Amino acid sequence: MDQFRRIIFALAVFFAAFFVFAMWRGSRPGYGLLDLLQGRKPAAESFTAPAAPKLSLDDVQVLAKLNDESAKLASVVLPCVVSVSTKTVVPGRRYWNPFYGGIVQGRSTLATGLGSGAFISKEGHIVTNFHVIDGVTEVQIVTNEGKKLPARVIGANQQRDVALLKVDDAKTEFPALSFANSDEARVGQIVFAVGNPFGLTGTVTQGIISARNRHLSDSAVDYLQTDTVINPGNSGGPLVNIKGEILGINVAIFQGGENTGAWQGVGLAIPGNEARAVIDDIRSQAGTAATGMGYLGLTLSDQLVRIDAALGVGTIGALIQEVAPGSPAEIAGLQADDVILDFGGKRFRDPNDIFAAIRQMRPGTQVNITVLRNGRTAVITSTLGQRPQTR
Repeated sequence: MDQFRRIIFALAVFFAAFFVFAMWRGSRPGYGLLDLLQGRKPAAESFTAPAAPKLSLDDVQVLAKLNDESAKLASVVLPCVVSVSTKTVVPGRRYWNPFYGGIVQGRSTLATGLGSGAFISKEGHIVTNFHVIDGVTEVQIVTNEGKKLPARVIGANQQRDVALLKVDDAKTEFPALSFANSDEARVGQIVFAVGNPFGLTGTVTQGIISARNRHLSDSAVDYLQTDTVINPGNSGGPLVNIKGEILGINVAIFQGGENTGAWQGVGLAIPGNEARAVIDDIRSQAGTAATGMGYLGLTLSDQLVRIDAALGVGTIGALIQEVAPGSPAEIAGLQADDVILDFGGKRFRDPNDIFAAIRQMRPGTQVNITVLRNGRTAVITSTLGQRPQTR
């Protein structure tokens, strides 16, 4: 009898709790178990898509024009940029084999490489980095349309990290890019990097020139710095301005950590004027390795020196900070703390104008340099030498 009362009591508690829950759940939105038990069907889920964007093109006219012009630039530049694929035969390791009773040459392997390049002539000349084709056995380019073509190396400059390739196809007129005057590059100007990072062809990224002339020495490479995204595979691809001209050749990224190989906001590009000078020199030497830009061995201050007007020699000059031992500058008699007043009889607006002039001259060229030393002027004649190899 007691057992029966317990069962009745438990059932009463259950139904009372169920009734309370039903009353509470009925005031709540949504579809639940009670709705199912009562045979009610779930309500259809509402979905109202917006009929129009938040802004019209009339609201963002400047951005719309920028959007269209960026796309137009990419459509013009992309056909001129190629992927540079390389193959290198790596000899096998030599080892002692007792079965043959002597030294045995292991089996050779084939290593592959990847970079970028750009057509600079309708005949199929391509500019890229030296390190992209350094020591390779075979070079093949892939156009933006996916066409694979063999290429040959006409010449290269290891120090400036520039190489000139050629695709021999007389039936095709290739789309090509022209060079901009990189001496006129301005910090903050918009640029686009085009290439094949990580083998992803036809990639365009946008940024600005962050800095220029990181080295003020005619024995070092003076790079353009950019925040445009540059990653492995971009090497040799063009850095173009808003007119689609080659302002620089992408060459490297800053690596802040030992194991970091991805973009960190600091990319480097060889100025277009330097690349063009190397290419002209390669072509003039009929395919020999080009090292024909002039060299003095000077390091200059990045700030112009103001000169006392009472001296009557001008108002600005370039301070020589260092003269490389054994360099043409030292041989000619130039010294640290000399102030250059003119170079080759021409005034300058910036110390980099002097280096631009040096790069445009061939080794063996004589140049007169007017300097201010201990309050007196002197004209020193120096003969430009061959740039030293830095790699």
